[in-house]
Amino acid sequence: MTLPNHFELLGRDGEARTGRLTTPHGVVRTPAFMPVGTAGAMKGLHWREVRDAGSDIVLGNTYHLMLRPGAERIAALGGLQRFTGWDGPMLTDSGGFQVMSLAQLRKVSEHAVTFRSHIDGASFELSPERAIEIQRLLGSDIAMQLDECVRLPASRDDIERAMQLSLRWGERSRLAFADAPSGTMLFGIAQGGDVPELRRASARGIVDTGFHGYAIGGLAVGEPQSVMLAMIEEAAPFLPEDRPRYLMGVGTPEDMLEAVARGIDMFDCVMPTRNGRHGLAFTRRGPVNLRNARHADDPRPLDDESDWPSTRNYSRAYLHHLVKSGETLGAMLLSEINIAYYQRLMRDVRAAISESSFEDFRVATRDLWSRGDIAPR
Repeated sequence: MTLPNHFELLGRDGEARTGRLTTPHGVVRTPAFMPVGTAGAMKGLHWREVRDAGSDIVLGNTYHLMLRPGAERIAALGGLQRFTGWDGPMLTDSGGFQVMSLAQLRKVSEHAVTFRSHIDGASFELSPERAIEIQRLLGSDIAMQLDECVRLPASRDDIERAMQLSLRWGERSRLAFADAPSGTMLFGIAQGGDVPELRRASARGIVDTGFHGYAIGGLAVGEPQSVMLAMIEEAAPFLPEDRPRYLMGVGTPEDMLEAVARGIDMFDCVMPTRNGRHGLAFTRRGPVNLRNARHADDPRPLDDESDWPSTRNYSRAYLHHLVKSGETLGAMLLSEINIAYYQRLMRDVRAAISESSFEDFRVATRDLWSRGDIAPR
């Protein structure tokens, strides 16, 4: 059975694509970056700032929300959007990555993964069916199949075992999602580690199962960027042209720019807010570490040409002072500045693709990054 398609491909320039994804809570312009509100909140930011920065969609996490406050509680309170106050589209990931990276005493079987909570040690079982049930209780617009993510480097045998299990779990996730509300979507996840033939086999397998959209998972988990990009090149050609393609957990501005050039439409990462909390700002001229002493007497803003007020209106000296003093405002300002930069990059990428000038934009953007931040004379 062919699933309904909610994605419209509006244009392409080489392999780079721009499109529109329609969800029950609004339209997502692609390429899109999804800020991560892991536990139903964006660390250090109000939802208003996330929206004003240009975010169409945000991400919530099944693992964290099932542990606290609980999916059934959120459902009783009206679903994740009403619970949090974010009124736009929301994607929930399946929790598979967090089980791998956070859970204690994890055990994977054909039926499910059992684990102990990193919060209090309580025992839980997460099966493909339960992962879908939780995401439906949360009320997300886009749900993800449960998969097993293997941290790299890993043996080929372990990568292949996890990939095959993820394919079987994808089929079970699809069946469990069959009577989901109209307009909501389920994405399949291609695994395969750093093994090209496994990446191709996994991509073919999830397409045969049939999903509303397709994700590439298990990357940015320890491998070099060159390997990540090579694996995208292996998988992407096997994914349908008329469905959205999502690279999970990525990444830096450079990662996203290069992935767009290889046909990717959607991204998520904690990097903008996590780095903001640790004093690092992303700008048109590359990252700026506000912890460095050289900023202490610098009256310049981070970028006087930015259209985001906080980027333009606060001096580097003041931001440096906030960071070094441990003031909460410093983390808040740098987090919003970073989210705004990521969304500006996506906006400019979409415009360049629409104008058939993506390669020129890519070269110019990388050139500006390579020059680095210029210290005052």
